[in-house]
Amino acid sequence: MQRGSDRLSVHRDEEMKAELRGLLVSGHPTRTEEWHDPEPAADDDPEVAGGPVTAGPSAGSVAALRYELARLLGRTAFPARPGRLRGALRARHAPDDLVELVGTLPDHARYANARELAEALVHARREA
Repeated sequence: MQRGSDRLSVHRDEEMKAELRGLLVSGHPTRTEEWHDPEPAADDDPEVAGGPVTAGPSAGSVAALRYELARLLGRTAFPARPGRLRGALRARHAPDDLVELVGTLPDHARYANARELAEALVHARREA
């Protein structure tokens, strides 16, 4: 008995595997009709992956930065000092620019929530 949300039967699934076997083994299309092949990328298509993710230009505002910090850190990271927040950001794969910016904060400071941290980061960025 088959359970789940499959739209295809077991037989159709096996047929589709057989159709794709040539493509998977050879590494190039094996059909004679061109309309079956996917369209290649155009010369003016944008790059899908263009390098590391950065905090971006909108991170200068307190609201955008607060949203990003709240999304990455959540409530469980606070209250904390910058060293602990840097570790939490690294653990959650935050952009390197953001981790480095938190590293510029004074070590004795303690932040109760994402709003306080965002305001301190914007202030530190303006001073730099």
